[in-house]
Amino acid sequence: MAAKNIMIVGVGGQGTLLTSRILGGLAIGAGYDVKLSEVHGMAQRGGSVVTFVRYGENVYEPIVEEGQADVIIAFEKLEALRYAHFLKKDGVIIVNDWRIDPMPVVIGTAEYPENIIENLKKEHNVYSVNAMDEAKKLGNPRTFNLVVLGAAAQHMDFSIEEWHSVIESTVPSKTVEINKTAFNVGYNLATD
Repeated sequence: MAAKNIMIVGVGGQGTLLTSRILGGLAIGAGYDVKLSEVHGMAQRGGSVVTFVRYGENVYEPIVEEGQADVIIAFEKLEALRYAHFLKKDGVIIVNDWRIDPMPVVIGTAEYPENIIENLKKEHNVYSVNAMDEAKKLGNPRTFNLVVLGAAAQHMDFSIEEWHSVIESTVPSKTVEINKTAFNVGYNLATD
């Protein structure tokens, strides 16, 4: 199998690193060679964070080149726009329909772009989820990243049981059930 290239993009504090650990653990458990890399990163709240997860028979480098990502998982829609040029022609973007104003917008030196998801859909295969609303319905807004990951799981080669197993071994034990539920919500949203 050729290497699969997954990018996870978001804002510091949204769980991009946890998500890359879940995906990396899943690929390792399936017997793949895996490389993970946090490239840009101010993991403090508000900074742009990008992680790459590459898995396959033999993976020699952790970085995904422009135009090579099979799947981009975006926890915030401006981050999806910012990194869309990394997507392959037949790749997919799973984007959380959520807005977090970056500092230039907050201080008034820039404007947040309008119609991001609609504009992305003109050139890319885009699946949009309102993960924050779904997570709030579950009673735990912090699980929104697992909702997004569940939607993205439809575009990867692993069973729901494999996902559940790695979630159980990665997230804090007291949050296993809520995280699995959030993942299932996203997984089922993607099939609607």
